[in-house]
Amino acid sequence: MLETSARLLRLLSLLQSRTDWSGAELAGRLEVGLRTVRRDIERLRELGYPVAATPGVAGGYRLGRGAALPPLLLDDEEAVAVAISLRTAATGSVAGLEEVALRALAKLHQVLPSRLRHRVSAFQAATVPLAGAAAPEVNADVLAGLAAACRDHRRLRLHHRGRDGVTAREVEPHRLVHTPRRWYLLAWDVAKEDWRTFRVDRIEGPLGEPGARFTPRAMPQEDAAAYVSRAITSAPYRHRARVLFHAPMEAVAPRTSPGAGRLSAVDARTCLFEAGSDSLEELAIHVAAKGFDFEVLDPPELVPVLREIAERLMRAGSRA
Repeated sequence: MLETSARLLRLLSLLQSRTDWSGAELAGRLEVGLRTVRRDIERLRELGYPVAATPGVAGGYRLGRGAALPPLLLDDEEAVAVAISLRTAATGSVAGLEEVALRALAKLHQVLPSRLRHRVSAFQAATVPLAGAAAPEVNADVLAGLAAACRDHRRLRLHHRGRDGVTAREVEPHRLVHTPRRWYLLAWDVAKEDWRTFRVDRIEGPLGEPGARFTPRAMPQEDAAAYVSRAITSAPYRHRARVLFHAPMEAVAPRTSPGAGRLSAVDARTCLFEAGSDSLEELAIHVAAKGFDFEVLDPPELVPVLREIAERLMRAGSRA
């Protein structure tokens, strides 16, 4: 049986790992009786932890939110996952998180046992970021404010940089959607009375005070991720393409990112790819590079561009 101090730490860890626990479940995990569990709960309360209790057969215990952040107890796998996530956040695209993530990582390293520190150090030593085009930075305060407005169903007045300059938009935030490079806000535009997608890096901060509460609207047939995927891969571009791949969707999907185009199954042997670009040549190369037979449904102007690229490749192959 665990000593009292060790048992209290174990009890706190259990309460942090899940929302609700019955007294019997806690007693079984700690290998003690129900009276001991009740005494330990009272000790945690005396130490300042807000543990709520619900009486009755269906009752139990829940760790509430206190005024101060309590010690967070992590098992081995959780500690390694947090350390790796902090290291990733330190090189991410959310502005202002790099230094904070590194400070938190330094604190975590001080308390990690050596066996876990070696695992995290091995990950860091073996991982090298691949330099490429920098992703647009997102203001961390703006991102947090948008997330809070989505959660609380509060209207916001945004200043968004678009093709026509900066415009003020009153919106009802619905969801934040992100790709590996960008963050998007899906919201109901009050003035336009329609759903709109906003790039978060183009929303100017700081955000104003949240407005009135609203009743969340029902989305169209597709979910938030599918809607944003369709919006960002076609609507903003000069050219919109529809290509039929003569391959099952399961084969094409691993070669298509959500930000590059929208893929949907037609039948067991074919799938439809919809994408947009300001360059027909970029569209042609992108489609051809997937490695499957295809036919262009729209636009017809894409066909001669494909022929020109094919002839160029043939000339390059004959010279080699």
